[in-house]
Amino acid sequence: MAIGDNGNAATAAIPGTRTAIRMSDPTKSAFFWLSGFFVVYCARPEDWIPGLKYLPLAKITAILAMWGLFQALGKTKRTYKNLPKEANLLLGMILLLYVGGFLSPVWRGGAVTRTMDFSKIYIAWVLVFLLITTFDRLRRIIFIQALSVVLICAAALIKGHSAPRLEGVLGGIYSNPNDLAFAIVLSIPFALAFMVTAKNAIVKALWLFGMLIMAVALFMTASRAGFIDLVISGSVCLYFFAIKGKRPYLLVATGLIGVLVMATAGGKLYDRFTALSGDSTTDQSAYGSYQDRMYLMSRAVDAIEHYPIFGIGVRNFPTYSLIWHDVHMTYLQVCAEGGIAVLVLYLMFFWRGFKNLKALRKTTNLDPDIVLFVGALQSSLVGFVVGALFAPEAYQFFPYFAVAFTATLLQTVKEQEQQPGTALPPPKKPRHFLEVYADHRTAGAVSPVR
Repeated sequence: MAIGDNGNAATAAIPGTRTAIRMSDPTKSAFFWLSGFFVVYCARPEDWIPGLKYLPLAKITAILAMWGLFQALGKTKRTYKNLPKEANLLLGMILLLYVGGFLSPVWRGGAVTRTMDFSKIYIAWVLVFLLITTFDRLRRIIFIQALSVVLICAAALIKGHSAPRLEGVLGGIYSNPNDLAFAIVLSIPFALAFMVTAKNAIVKALWLFGMLIMAVALFMTASRAGFIDLVISGSVCLYFFAIKGKRPYLLVATGLIGVLVMATAGGKLYDRFTALSGDSTTDQSAYGSYQDRMYLMSRAVDAIEHYPIFGIGVRNFPTYSLIWHDVHMTYLQVCAEGGIAVLVLYLMFFWRGFKNLKALRKTTNLDPDIVLFVGALQSSLVGFVVGALFAPEAYQFFPYFAVAFTATLLQTVKEQEQQPGTALPPPKKPRHFLEVYADHRTAGAVSPVR
């Protein structure tokens, strides 16, 4: 018996018979529900389909994925013993947040409840690592995230074209314009990777159109942090895709599209940047926002000085701030609400993501598609590190997913290298219906053993 390269099935020949038994992958059901969890988190169907908002879809899909994995224990390629250091760092961070919640000087009940909500990322992280054992599966999950953000941006533009900065147009992680801009920046490198690797011209055009929608939505949010984040992350992305990947046309296309989007949708963003000077002729609300952020940073430092060990509790800073706002800097947010030890674990966790990517870049004979996605992951993580300087994104799942993607991809490559004479297979491609028909015609033949 042999497991297929795509990780989805196995074939086994029985001596003395002409038939071959095709065995299903024991983790197939669990991976299906993990994909469902990503759809729920990234696309937020409860905002689109009436009645779904009353169902805890994220919890349901996560529980079903865990149940599927539990049923497959002992039959899977990876076990809990294979979990990398990143998983332990994340778990340690969550445990310390629980301690800080129970000892919170601001609101213990709220801190513990919010920590429980954030704890779902550990379950999702572990499931990603244990279930995504092939590059094909990794592409599927990243595809869900990238396509979901494209659809979210299109919906935001349609529903909130007249809403200031698209604020409150959608719910959850997309309700705040800065959070929406952050999600866009982290997902654009993946959309570009899918466009470049697409073999069909129509598919390429659709991804290009999707990235145009994402860019317009980002400019409509008028998020200064999002724009700065886009410039840095986009530069890294173009380095890997255009310069190192020898695709100079991407540089020209990016410049033309950037000028077009800025000319048509960049007016509000320009006003918010000029407002930093405090000129009375510019957007005064933007200048007031800048002053508030300076105050909030000062207030965060005060919280760290008074509660350096366990912090004030998850999401308790708005109350501590006295003006009901988060500090617009993720690193100060983590340290103020979780303490210095949590900040150290947080930084080590994301440093591991960059370390994984470094190891992947040093690997020889990687499939060209994998090389592109390594560049996309690098761009996304750089975008997070930069964006975290300007936004309170400590509890958004997208950055944690990116680190999980680097860990599972590195593990997949290592596992493939342990099999002499094999190369990491490219993702599966859709089969033409004539090929399927031919398979049915020859169904009586003995299937080869891989």
